Amino acid sequence: MSTRKEHDFIGELELSDEVYYGVQTFRALNNFKMTGHRFGDYPHFVKAFAKVKKAAALANAEVGVLDQDKAQALAGACDKVLEGEYASQFVVDMIQGGAGTSTNMNMNEVLVNVALEGMGHKKGEYQYLHPNDHANLGQSTNDTYPSSIKVAAVAYLDDLSAALKSLKGTLEKRAAEFKDIIKMGRTELEDAVPTTLGNTFNAFASFIKSDLEQVAKARELMTCLNLGATAIGTGINCHPDYSKVVIKKLNEITGDKFHNADDLIAATQDTADYVSVSGILRTLAVHLTKIANDCRLMNSGPRCGLGEIELPKVQPGSSIMPGKVNPVIAEVTLEACYQVMGNDLTVTLCAQRGEFELNAVEPGIAYALFNSLNLITNAVTTLEQAAIAGLKPRAEHCLKTVLNSVGLVTAFNPYLGYEKSASIAREALDTGKAVGDICLERGYLSKEQVAAILEPKNMLNPHMDKKRPE
Repeated sequence: MSTRKEHDFIGELELSDEVYYGVQTFRALNNFKMTGHRFGDYPHFVKAFAKVKKAAALANAEVGVLDQDKAQALAGACDKVLEGEYASQFVVDMIQGGAGTSTNMNMNEVLVNVALEGMGHKKGEYQYLHPNDHANLGQSTNDTYPSSIKVAAVAYLDDLSAALKSLKGTLEKRAAEFKDIIKMGRTELEDAVPTTLGNTFNAFASFIKSDLEQVAKARELMTCLNLGATAIGTGINCHPDYSKVVIKKLNEITGDKFHNADDLIAATQDTADYVSVSGILRTLAVHLTKIANDCRLMNSGPRCGLGEIELPKVQPGSSIMPGKVNPVIAEVTLEACYQVMGNDLTVTLCAQRGEFELNAVEPGIAYALFNSLNLITNAVTTLEQAAIAGLKPRAEHCLKTVLNSVGLVTAFNPYLGYEKSASIAREALDTGKAVGDICLERGYLSKEQVAAILEPKNMLNPHMDKKRPE
C-alpha cells in the first residue's frame, strides 16, 4: 500500500495514499471514539458543509483574495461531494472536542485532495492548494461549522415537514371515514361521554397541523447564520465584503434565503436557536406519543381489551403465545419519541455551556439535533404508513360499549340534576342495570324522553332544552 507523509504543527504522520482526508482528520479519528457515528453518516450535514465551502471559495474569488483557478477547483470538488462522492472519507466522530474543528478540517482536507487530483497533482501536495490557506480562507470553524449545522437542519426540517403533511392528510382522511362511528369517550381511562372515532382522528390531525406550523418557525430560525464571523464574530482574516458575498453565493447554491445575523459576535456564541428547534421537536414527540399510545389502547384486546380499532398485523407478537399480535408500530414510535425527548435535554445542556465568545460543545448539539430530526421524521412516516393508513374500525363493538356504559348518565344532568343522576349511576354500577331502565323505573322521565336523551348522536354536540323537566 502506497503512503504519503503529511504534517501539522504537532508533527508528521504517514497516511495511506488511498484516503482523501489528511493529518488533522487522522488525529481526530484516533482521538474521538465516542459514538460510532461519523460525519459521513449524516448526508445532509456533509452536503451542507460542501455548500458552505463552495460559497466561501466563490465569494473569496469574487472579492479578489483567491485565484479563480483555485476557487473553481475547490468548487468542483464541492460539486462532487454534493453528488454523493467521497462519502466514506468523512470519518470524524460526530461528538468531538474542539467546537467542530475536526469536522471542518475533515471537509477542508477532502476537498483539497479531490481538487488537487483534478488539477493534475497528487494528494498531499499542499503547496498547490492548502486546506487552511485556501479551503479555509476567510473562515473559521466557528462560523462554518454552525452555519453548516443550520443549512443541514433546514434540509432535515424540510424532510420532516413533508412527512408531517402526509400524516396530517392521512389522519384527516381517516377522520372523514370514521365520522359516523360512535364510540365512548374516556377521561382518566374511565368512561366519560360519547364521541365519534372521527372526532378522535380529527383531533390527532389538529395536533399535527399545529406541529407543522411550529416546524415552519423552526426552519426560519435555522436560516440565520454567522458566516464571515470567523473566530469570534469580529471577522478577522476575511475580506470586508466577504460576509455579504458569501451569503449571496450560498443562496444561489441552495436556492434558499439564508441571511447573516445583525450581530455576528452574539451569533457566534449564542446557541439558543437550537434549543428552540429542539423544543419544537420535543412537542411533536409529545403529540406523536399521544397518538401512538391512544391507538395502542384502542387496539388493545382484541377480546379482553377496548378493541375499538384493529391495527395492521405487521409481525407475530410472541415466541410462545400463538396468534398474538403486538402493536409494535405504536411501540416503536413511543421509543423514538422518548429518544427525542432525551436529546432535547442534551441540546439544552450543551447550549448552556457557551462560555465567553464560543460554545465549545456545539458538536454535542449537532449530534443530538440531527438524531432527533432523523428519528422523528422516521417515526412520523412509520406511524402513518404502517399503522394509521391501514387500521380498521370496529364500529359495532364501539356502539355496543357506548350503549352499555354508565357514562351515559351524564346526559341526564340537564334534566334531572347532578344528585339524581349520580344516584342512577350508583345503582347501575351496583346492579348492572342500564341507566335508562333505572330512570324509567323511578318515573323520572317518559320512555320517549329517555330514548331521545340517550340517543348517542344527540350527545355529540351542545344541546339542552330551555326548561328542565320538574
